[in-house]
Amino acid sequence: MSVVINTNYAANVAANNLAASNAMLQKSLNRLSSGSKIVSPADDAGGLAVSMKLSAAAVRQGAVANNIGNAVSLLQSQDGAMKVTGKVLERISELKVLYSDITKSASDKANYNTEFLALAQQLADNATQTFNGVSLFGSTSIGSVSVTDDGATTVTIAARDLASSASGVGVITAATGATALDTITVDDISTALENVATMRANNGSEQSRLGFASELVTTNKANLEAANSRIVDVDVAAESTQLARFNILVQAGTAMLAQANQSAQSALKLLQ
Repeated sequence: MSVVINTNYAANVAANNLAASNAMLQKSLNRLSSGSKIVSPADDAGGLAVSMKLSAAAVRQGAVANNIGNAVSLLQSQDGAMKVTGKVLERISELKVLYSDITKSASDKANYNTEFLALAQQLADNATQTFNGVSLFGSTSIGSVSVTDDGATTVTIAARDLASSASGVGVITAATGATALDTITVDDISTALENVATMRANNGSEQSRLGFASELVTTNKANLEAANSRIVDVDVAAESTQLARFNILVQAGTAMLAQANQSAQSALKLLQ
């Protein structure tokens, strides 16, 4: 090879190699410091697009799980009111039997009737319970709960009307006056209890359905996050190995560039 002064080919090649190694070293440092393989869109344009969609889907699944949890809480509150209603009806049925005792005086019966009227008012109050401003009971459905992020699958919370005559409870709460216990029968109370029990059973079936739906959504969310992790999360063990490699290449390239810069000085000896 000719000995020249104006062009130092070896130094140019060493400088290019050093620049490339240094760029890779900086990229490796960025990946390790951020924990992500995709520091900029140029690193993996297609992967970034897929990652954004998977991330958005995982966030939606989390929101669905949160909505399902709120719906379950509403159903639990509703069931709590119906459970108390059942206990009140049990006590009213006991009062009805005690009221019919021939050994009871008119004063005793008046006392039973007074308690009945108070319990009937409690039944009416139970039917007006709300959850975050949403009425728990009424003649229309509370609404439908989406159990998928696209809203294609829903669970409808059926209407439960504790105040109506159809439920049997309304017949009891309609009884008033000093002889209110005379106007209702044991069959009336039994019918109300049966209807409340049926409503509680339906409430339980909805809670069970939502529970399994929540489990599925939670599993889907975890799987989406795992898929996204495989695209964007850096493998620290593998990347740290690359970091060590590029670090050595930068140091070696720096040393060789210095040597290449010195090699042109051999031309000076020919001029002495």
